[in-house]
Amino acid sequence: MSTERIIQVADLSLILGSLRSLQGDIGTVSGQVDTVSRDLSQTRSELSRLEQAFADFVEADLKAKELSLAETRQVKIRQEIDNRFGQNAVVRRQATGILQASDIQLVRRETLRGVTEELMLSTPRYWLAPALVALGAWLDDNRDLAQRALAEAIRRDDEKTSLFFALIARRASRTEAHRTWLDRYFGLQNPYQLDRQTVVMIDALANGVFNADATQMCSKRIAAWIDELSEQAGFAEAQRSQWSRALLSKTPKLNHAQRYSHLAKLSPDWAALDSALNGLAMHEAVLQHFQAIFEGQIKPASSVLIAVDDLLAKLVTRFDDEELPLRRQEELCRLIIEEDGDKRTAQQRYELQSKSLDEQVDFTQLLTNAAMHPETSHVTRATQRFAIAHSRDWVLDAHADVTAKARQNVPQKITINLEDWSGETSDGSNESELLTALAGHLRQREEAALAEVKLGLKHWAAIVLGVVMVFMGLGNMVLLAMGLAALAWAFVSYRQLDKIRAKIRADFARLQEQSAQVLRASLAELVELRRDAAQRDAFAGQLTALLQAISPEQHLLSAHDNVRRVITAAA
Repeated sequence: MSTERIIQVADLSLILGSLRSLQGDIGTVSGQVDTVSRDLSQTRSELSRLEQAFADFVEADLKAKELSLAETRQVKIRQEIDNRFGQNAVVRRQATGILQASDIQLVRRETLRGVTEELMLSTPRYWLAPALVALGAWLDDNRDLAQRALAEAIRRDDEKTSLFFALIARRASRTEAHRTWLDRYFGLQNPYQLDRQTVVMIDALANGVFNADATQMCSKRIAAWIDELSEQAGFAEAQRSQWSRALLSKTPKLNHAQRYSHLAKLSPDWAALDSALNGLAMHEAVLQHFQAIFEGQIKPASSVLIAVDDLLAKLVTRFDDEELPLRRQEELCRLIIEEDGDKRTAQQRYELQSKSLDEQVDFTQLLTNAAMHPETSHVTRATQRFAIAHSRDWVLDAHADVTAKARQNVPQKITINLEDWSGETSDGSNESELLTALAGHLRQREEAALAEVKLGLKHWAAIVLGVVMVFMGLGNMVLLAMGLAALAWAFVSYRQLDKIRAKIRADFARLQEQSAQVLRASLAELVELRRDAAQRDAFAGQLTALLQAISPEQHLLSAHDNVRRVITAAA
């Protein structure tokens, strides 16, 4: 009997030792699980950074490819223009050369006649070739040839030919011929459908190239055009819409996520905020555009000969309708290059300024194009002043509309999401309420997590099974050992609950501190963003003041026949 008791004690000692070892192993496994949990959290963070880095890489790669493609296309388009219209370019270069050679009389008339006739043969459809033949015949005093060549030039392009010879007559100080050609040119015009080269006439008028009589005639015609257009139903609304698009074409397309990184990550309203900042930045961009136009002096050409030659060169080189489709493609490539490969932004800019590349527009659209897109309209700063001055009231109305819309697009309530918590603010002034709400939400999560820390069904089953097996195993060492092992496992699990609860409390305390810091940083960024938006919006008042100080009479240069007047800014 004593021997049996000794064996039982020895066996139980071995079992208890095994249970202690099991408890140590469970502690080790628990520590390893914590380590794995931390590693998993770090891995998720690293994956998030890698995902963002990959997205940035893909975007940069796409931009680089679009930039390279645009540069290649631009070269090919220019080569195609040169291949298809290269002979026209030769004719264009001869136009002012013939006039200047005639001025200094260094070229024989026979040579001029031979050159113009050769150009006529090499460009069978181009309007300028017979116009140069007529010019050469006029210089050679060959009336019959001049009339026949002139008739052919008019047949090919009446408007360009009329404007071309109106400028030549002005260059030669032939007042009557100048007025006759101008009158013919105006007679061909429809203020609802003007060709793009009409800006050359506006350029001449704004820069004082025409004499006093011609200037007065042009001014009356322009006033009549505006009166005729303004009698249309919906004219005022059309002007507001037209100028609104023109002003919006100056809206920058910047990404402010780096400056406001927390809002960009945590607010679902970020896209609207970013767009609103760009919308408000439009005021400063337009103000700078107008200031560049109106500030400083306009340096005039030293003589009417130089002024007219510049206009003639522009007329014959910039407004060929056959080249226009390729010029549109070239302009889009230019914008993509200017935007460093951002095709979407370039396309948006192109669509906003596409009216400046239309073959025909009404007179007010012509003024809008000249004022806002000189690089595609090919106008001087004097013409921009003239266009803005004549459109001032329409610009003011459109700017008021755009300003109201830009202010309306600024979100008033901003949502901030931190994991499963969400809060709203307008300007960050309710920081304490948001922090309290966040803390309450995290406490609820902590309590819910702590409530989950308890013995589960399997543990209670192990306890019941262990008790039953202990009573049944009083005479059976195997059942007794199994029952004690089940009870020991349940006991060890129960002892681990306190450690798990302590860890949960520590994790939530750390989460509470980190979340509060992130929330404060987000609210601080919102305060800065509101201040930034107010500063951008303040430029609207400066722009309005600049426009209100402009009048059409201040922005028309005196004729070259008189003392030249140079305009300074009216602001």
